[in-house]
Amino acid sequence: MQDILVNWAPQETRVAVVENGAIQELHVERTLERGLVGNIYAGRVARVLPGMQSAFIDIGLERAAFLHVADVHVNGGTPRADQGSAPQTPIERLIFEGQTLTVQVIKDPIGTKGARLSTQISIAGRLLVFLPQDDHIGISQKIGSPELRDQLRSRMAVLVGKPQDGGGGGFILRTNAEEATDEELADDIGYLRKTWMSIRERSFKSPAGTLLHQDLSLMERVLRDLAHDHTQSIRIDSKMQFDALKAFGETFTPTSVSKLELYRGERPIFDLYNIDEEIARALARRVDLKSGGYLIIDQTEALTTIDVNTGGYVGARNFDDTIFKTNLEAAGAIARQLRLRNLGGIIIVDFIDMAREEHQTAVLAEFRKQLARDRTKITVSGFTQLGLVEMTRKRTRESLAHMLCEPCPICEGKGQVKTPRSVCYDILREILREARQFNPKEFRVIAAPSVVEMLLDEESQHLAGLSDFIGKPISLQAEATGSPEHYDIVLM
Repeated sequence: MQDILVNWAPQETRVAVVENGAIQELHVERTLERGLVGNIYAGRVARVLPGMQSAFIDIGLERAAFLHVADVHVNGGTPRADQGSAPQTPIERLIFEGQTLTVQVIKDPIGTKGARLSTQISIAGRLLVFLPQDDHIGISQKIGSPELRDQLRSRMAVLVGKPQDGGGGGFILRTNAEEATDEELADDIGYLRKTWMSIRERSFKSPAGTLLHQDLSLMERVLRDLAHDHTQSIRIDSKMQFDALKAFGETFTPTSVSKLELYRGERPIFDLYNIDEEIARALARRVDLKSGGYLIIDQTEALTTIDVNTGGYVGARNFDDTIFKTNLEAAGAIARQLRLRNLGGIIIVDFIDMAREEHQTAVLAEFRKQLARDRTKITVSGFTQLGLVEMTRKRTRESLAHMLCEPCPICEGKGQVKTPRSVCYDILREILREARQFNPKEFRVIAAPSVVEMLLDEESQHLAGLSDFIGKPISLQAEATGSPEHYDIVLM
């Protein structure tokens, strides 16, 4: 069973999804840094790049947003052709500079990259996702019964109606529509069509850069996206937000309203499951396993690597079994860490090398089973020749580390700094370089105390030798510069 805890403050909303006493997901939304995914804008094409088959679109943000040709909707779908058919239509034949487009954010700005856009608009409701430019009816993959899928598709075809009768548009049935009545589906269809008509009307009147539609807040998305049949309770520590969410739920998600609870305890709600401690651990590089093994997680610009180690685990009868048991435990821990840290993009997992093929097969099966609980789209390859598992997890927003942290100002995100001796030698080389170009009376070195101390002690002979060689005095000044690598050489 699942419990959802909502910690609200005026500046920040935090939502923790807890299963069997362990936090599985953490969602954070800050009032001044609210995510953009799902927002619809009136955009202006600022620049078309045929070489990249993409365009930069001005939607009123600090950085221009990015639109790839595969995300441009044309009549009958996107211009991406099927395998073996004619090549896709070039972007320069689909849009032009200065053109106004209605666009939707499908990926938040991440790092130095602007938001990613699509001209294929989709609006999510309680039971359905509306695709106003499309005409097909899709069914969530989690609704597995072929008979039920056909039945739902037939019912939707009647409810949607024909374009000439004021109907039309495409719809995707969400998982929670599996047992919905025709009346509930019709209400959702009506709500979504009204929302789209309002967006269209605003788009005709609004200049480029205008926000036409904003997706629900994190608090509201708890009911729409996170709650399901296995959710036992949704506890909120704010009376004001509890009342607001109850009113929202009675209109849009009546099945979830009974699960709402106002938390009145004296302890902070996140202390119930030590969630703040879990968040601190989720920002660490090392994750300890119960068996004594551990994971090392390194997040880089290009990809995330996860290394599995046995550590102090010696519980099995032989070494092969020790490795196998550690890898099995790691498979579940990795799947949880991906959700908790919201790691996306390319992910490389280095399980401990296994000699037996059946162990590899069992670990991969367990890994896929654990990943199946993730709502985010995941693709997993088998073991490579080097014994690595390659996978991708769709990235739509910043990871937890990127949201809560910034690069260390001392090491500037490298994770290491030069030794004082290395900095000393950099300084000696720089003085020699400057002496060949300039002729000051004296060179003054301003550096970190540890560097100045080494120049006065262990490196004093080299400093004196350089001073004699260039024929100029060299003075030293210790100053806390923030980073031991930073120094200045002043020509006096």
